[in-house]
Amino acid sequence: MSSWTRWHGPAMARFWGFCWLVVGFWRAALACPTSCKCTASRIWCNDPSPGIVAFPRLEPNSADPENITEIFIANQKRLEIINEDDVEAYVGLKNLTIVDSGLKFVAYKAFLKNSNLQHINFTRNKLTSLSRKHFRHLDLSELILVGNPFTCSCDIMWIKTLQETKSSPETQDLYCLNESSKNIPLANLQIPNCGLPSANLAAPNLTVEEGKSITLSCIVAGDPLPNMYWDVGNLVSKHMNETSHTQGSLRITNISSDDSGKQISCVAENLVGEDQDSVNLTVHFAPTITFLESPTSDHHWCIPFTVKGNPKPALQWFYNGAILNESKYICTKIHVTNHTEYHGCLQLDNPTHMNNGDYTLIAKNEYGKDERQISAHFMGWPGIDDGANPNYPDVLYEDWTATNDLGDAMNKSYEIPTTIVPGKTSQERLSVYAVVVIASVVGFCLLVMLFLLKLARHSKFGMKVC
Repeated sequence: MSSWTRWHGPAMARFWGFCWLVVGFWRAALACPTSCKCTASRIWCNDPSPGIVAFPRLEPNSADPENITEIFIANQKRLEIINEDDVEAYVGLKNLTIVDSGLKFVAYKAFLKNSNLQHINFTRNKLTSLSRKHFRHLDLSELILVGNPFTCSCDIMWIKTLQETKSSPETQDLYCLNESSKNIPLANLQIPNCGLPSANLAAPNLTVEEGKSITLSCIVAGDPLPNMYWDVGNLVSKHMNETSHTQGSLRITNISSDDSGKQISCVAENLVGEDQDSVNLTVHFAPTITFLESPTSDHHWCIPFTVKGNPKPALQWFYNGAILNESKYICTKIHVTNHTEYHGCLQLDNPTHMNNGDYTLIAKNEYGKDERQISAHFMGWPGIDDGANPNYPDVLYEDWTATNDLGDAMNKSYEIPTTIVPGKTSQERLSVYAVVVIASVVGFCLLVMLFLLKLARHSKFGMKVC
C-alpha cells in the first residue's frame, strides 16, 4: 500500500513528465536525417559514416523548416546534387555551408525561394561550373568558392568579374583547369568573345503632364548576345513593351501622377553579368488638398494639411474670406516632403477667441488649383461658456475684426465699437445700477450723520452758565 502511495502525487507527475521528454527527443531524432543533428534553428551534418546522399530534409510534422536559419554540411562525399526543391522549404535560411564534400551540381532555381540567404560557402567541393543565375536575385554578402576544380570557360567569367567589382579588399585564390588540365589563376583568365553586355536607353524629355503618353527605346549589345528586359518596378500607369534580341521599346499611356519619381530601367544580361540604363519619370499635375483637419494643440496650435502637386504648389490661407498675412505668430510649416506630397500645418502661437472662424487653404500651380475650408474654434468669448458650437452675437462678425497677440496676422483691422460691450447681459447691467444706487444712499446717510454730530457738538459747548 505504501508503494502505491509513493508512486502517486508529485512523484508520478515527474515520472510522466520525464517520459514525455524522452518521447519528444525520440521524435525529434526521427525527424532529423541520419548522420545529422537538428535543433529548432540549425541543421548540421558532419558525420561521414554512413553519411548523406541527398540534401537534408526534415520529416513531415517535425520542426517547422521556416525557422531553420543555418545548414552546415561537411565531409559528405556522396552528396553531389542540390535539386530545385531541396532548399525551398527553408525560407528563413541565412547561412549555407557545404565543405569538403562531393557537390558537383546546383540547379538554377535551387535558391529561388531563399531570399534571406546572406552567406554561402562551397569550399573544396567538386564544382566544375556554376552559373550566376543561381545568385542573381540574392543580396549575398559572402560567396566562398575556393578549392573547386572549375573548368576555364565563359560560364565562370562572372566569378572573375564579381571578384574585380567587390568592395572588400579580400579576394579568393581561385583557379580553373584549361584544356591542358593546367591550373590557371582566375584573375588571369581571358576568354575570347566573353564580356559584359551594355544597355543604352534612348528617351525623350521624361517630364510629362499627367494623362499623357510616352515611348522609350533601348539598344543592347554584347558577346555572348545578351537578353534584354524592362524593369519598371511598381509602375501604376498602363504600359506595354516590345523586345527583340538587341533592341526594344516601352510605351506608357495615360500616365498617373502616382508614378512621378519612379525609375524605369532597360537591362541587358548574359553569362558574364548585366548592365542597365535607367531614367526617372517626372509627372506634372495640378494640386490636390488630400487632407485638412480641425486645429490640434501641441506646443503650438496647428491646422494640419496634406497637399499633392508637381511643380510644388504655392499655398495661400484665407481667414473669414480675407487674405491671411502670415507673420512670426501665424505661419505655414512644411514638416514632411515625400517627392510630390507635402505634409504640414498652419501654426498659430497662442490663439484666442479673436482667431475663431473659417480658414481656407488654396494650393495653386501652373496646372490648376484646389481649395478646402475648415472651421476653427480655439476658445470661447469672455463671459460666455466655452462650448463646441458657441452662439456668438452676429454683430461681432459683421462689423469688425479685432487683432490680438498675433499682431498683423490679418490684412484688415477695424476698431471695436465702444457702444458694444461683448458679454454684458441685461441682468448684469441691472446689478451695476443697483450697486450705484446703494452706494449713493450710503454716502448721503453718512453726510447727514456728520452734519447732525456737528450741530450737537456746537450746542453742548456753547451754553451759558448763570
